[in-house]
Amino acid sequence: MSEYKLLIGGALVDGASTIDVINPSTEEVLATSPRASEAQLDQAVAAAKAAFPAWAATPIAERRRLVKQIADVLEANADEFYRLLSLEVGRTIGESKEEIDYTVEFIRGLADLEIKEDVVYEDEFRIAVQERRPLGVVGTIIPWNFPILLVGFKVPSALLAGNTVVIKPAPTTPLSTLRLGELIAPLFPAGVVNIITDANDLGPKLSAHPDVAKISFTGSCETGKRVMSAAAATMKRLTLEMGGNDAAIIMPGVDVDVVADFIMYAGFTNAGQICNCIKRIYAHADIYDELVSKVAARCEAHVLGDVLDPATTYGPIHNKAQFERAKEFLEDGRTNGVIVAGGEVLNRPGYFMRPTVVRDITDGTRLVDEEQFAPIMPFIKFTDVEDALARANASPFALGGSIWTPDIDLGNALAGRMEAGMVWVNDHGSAFVTTPFVGAKQSGLGAELGVEGLLAFTQLHVVYRRKQLQYGHLEA
Repeated sequence: MSEYKLLIGGALVDGASTIDVINPSTEEVLATSPRASEAQLDQAVAAAKAAFPAWAATPIAERRRLVKQIADVLEANADEFYRLLSLEVGRTIGESKEEIDYTVEFIRGLADLEIKEDVVYEDEFRIAVQERRPLGVVGTIIPWNFPILLVGFKVPSALLAGNTVVIKPAPTTPLSTLRLGELIAPLFPAGVVNIITDANDLGPKLSAHPDVAKISFTGSCETGKRVMSAAAATMKRLTLEMGGNDAAIIMPGVDVDVVADFIMYAGFTNAGQICNCIKRIYAHADIYDELVSKVAARCEAHVLGDVLDPATTYGPIHNKAQFERAKEFLEDGRTNGVIVAGGEVLNRPGYFMRPTVVRDITDGTRLVDEEQFAPIMPFIKFTDVEDALARANASPFALGGSIWTPDIDLGNALAGRMEAGMVWVNDHGSAFVTTPFVGAKQSGLGAELGVEGLLAFTQLHVVYRRKQLQYGHLEA
């Protein structure tokens, strides 16, 4: 493994100390990561602040060109990143390939977005123009489940808008981000991109730092609330993409085999550790037994093991704390429902839990009401779709949701009443460069991706001016 360095002010530097990065497949030390001190965080912010005026003045075409080179670097070193992601996150090599390939696509697409100047008012004497200006230093706090993809969601838009950035990856998955920093360091002027790592102690300090203009955070609701509180003193701009408990409502008449395949992908990919994956299923009584049976069979067919082995189809839960929490949800499912697939952890090193199906469970249990972030899927039976929709909407989480039905008009009508930032009909989890990624209720604040996500990294600036300075027209 490489020797990993922080990126501060264009220089690759050692941390003040180090932390061990654990391989979730073996529970052994994968590599040693630098750990930044508070002083190094201050240095990174200072470097970003010093670089900001020149970067903001750089023509957007040049900023666009440099941002696209991040995608070029990832693509040129894709095989290295596939392997590194699999080892530090604990996902199969195929899932890691998807993350890198999607990130390359998203970076290039985001770099092509436009920031337009708009005339918002005009009459015979006056004109008002709406402009967008960069904010300054942006702090990005990246979660452990998608350490490169979430950099790709945040950093390209921040840089394209003219901001400089300080990136803080999760302490359990810093390696791929640090390696990316090493590769792109020669591309950007010193201080435009900075990367510091911590042991979950520098997030509050970054969020409260007086020279940071915006925080873009992805993570749990509780941590997001702490970020919001820390940012309040300086009225920082915020984008908070937080947890979800996405419900899927499945109506009679669907092709059960097709829906079962979608559930396996949209509910169990990355061991269920995705903010907007399906986490609870409300299935109509007419198809409930068949759907549960077919999803259970697909779970049992998974092969757990070495994530670098192409024969492996399922990896471990990412870290010990999450593994212990997942076991609590497993016991809740065992107590309050019936486990018909999985339901066990492997007697071997690593945080392996078989993908699990729980039937005959209902709302009011932890497994249904909370975000499990684990490979455990509860199935709730319903007969009245209005009841199912009310249950789906009762959650404080509202990131995503989906309706599955052959009746597209019904699907659209129900989707319009589902309380979530994103709703899919006969699909779940799709995201595109041009579509905002947005949560509602306690699942988020602001948007990522699309023009809305780009503009979230800017300050709205309105200029009012008279066309001619003629005092006779002042009454107009």
